[in-house]
Amino acid sequence: MFFDRPESGERAILVHLQLSDGTEQESPKELEELALSAGADPVEFLTGSRAQPSSRFFIGSGKLDELRQLVNLHQAELVIFNHALSPTQERNIEREIQSRVLDRTGLILDIFAQRARTHEGKLQVELAQLDHMSTRLVRGWTHLERQKGGIGLRGPGETQLETDRRLLRARMKSIHKRLEKVRKQRDQGRRSRMRAEVPTLSLVGYTNAGKSTLFNRLTASQVYAADQLFATLDPTLRRVEVQDVGPAILADTVGFIRHLPHKLVEAFRATLQETVDATLLLHVIDCHDDERHGHVAEVEKVLQEIGADEVPVLEVYNKIDLLPGRSSRIDRNEEGKPQRVWLSAVSGEGCDLLFQAVSELLAEDVFHQALVLRPDEGQFRARLYAAGAVVQEQTDADGNAVLEVRMQKKDMLQLLSRLGLPAERCFTSSVH
Repeated sequence: MFFDRPESGERAILVHLQLSDGTEQESPKELEELALSAGADPVEFLTGSRAQPSSRFFIGSGKLDELRQLVNLHQAELVIFNHALSPTQERNIEREIQSRVLDRTGLILDIFAQRARTHEGKLQVELAQLDHMSTRLVRGWTHLERQKGGIGLRGPGETQLETDRRLLRARMKSIHKRLEKVRKQRDQGRRSRMRAEVPTLSLVGYTNAGKSTLFNRLTASQVYAADQLFATLDPTLRRVEVQDVGPAILADTVGFIRHLPHKLVEAFRATLQETVDATLLLHVIDCHDDERHGHVAEVEKVLQEIGADEVPVLEVYNKIDLLPGRSSRIDRNEEGKPQRVWLSAVSGEGCDLLFQAVSELLAEDVFHQALVLRPDEGQFRARLYAAGAVVQEQTDADGNAVLEVRMQKKDMLQLLSRLGLPAERCFTSSVH
């Protein structure tokens, strides 16, 4: 439908325009990282500045001539703009420079298409691509904008362009139905975890912050992790054990990026639901990145867009191995609660502190007390041991068992209810 896509090694010219119209600017460095992640070979970076973009070519006529010369000089097969282009602008530029043009949204969609591994991920990417492509169909079919002809096809009918748009709408409708089925299956899994009251920890953060490397470190998994943007697309769930809490689910999710195309946010809403329904968000931040403050703001903006801004957050400052003299630690707020953990997912330094911080935040409802059980309360004692709640046991002078017990308060209340004992029986002085 578009230009044929070579297998690999596409020579690309990158274009970044500094606009003074008050809009938030993209990062030129990030464009290069995106291009490399897509498998392109950037050979030249064309920059310029304008008060506002040209409605016809986005860039001015002078920059267009310069771009045409660079394409001919390097025999470039692709020109990538660090901006969102209209279908008309893409078509006009392609006609002038005789090379394929891709905007920032198209580039991110291409990376997503390469990275998707699961059935759901592939469907979500295809839906976003088709939505993006639907406005650009005319580029590929300008030579077919005429009525069908031939024996049996003469007279009024639909043009090839109209046929293609109809097929596109039918395919998008089909994908929506299949994704709805996947969403229901995901919702079932989430509901069962919520019924079992298993907490979910969701790793979120800017793309390439080190989420998958940290996920692998915490779960001893082999999830694909690489120093490139959007290495992870499909959510991966693993079970971890948290002290004083018990089993928890750790979810690795897609990374965010500045001005993440809205089509992608919509398409990946089912995937991002793991974030919305999480018990605690682990916001992974690359502490070595000079633009980390802007990245944090972008992540918070996307979390707000998907309705996850009310979920409690623990900041995880990763890559301390790249900062000389920086060691792992936990930063706390005025109330003494963990607010920030500094660690290195690569070396593993500080990962124990992360588990400690998570335990503190999730285990606020932990029952930790000394219980004095009479000799005739052997059944109660046996149930506590069966639940793995006894830390240590001693015997007092009267022959009573003195047990140090740690378990969830809700579990203790359920146990007391099953044994027909009053709640006041246990909720006395705490062990420190």
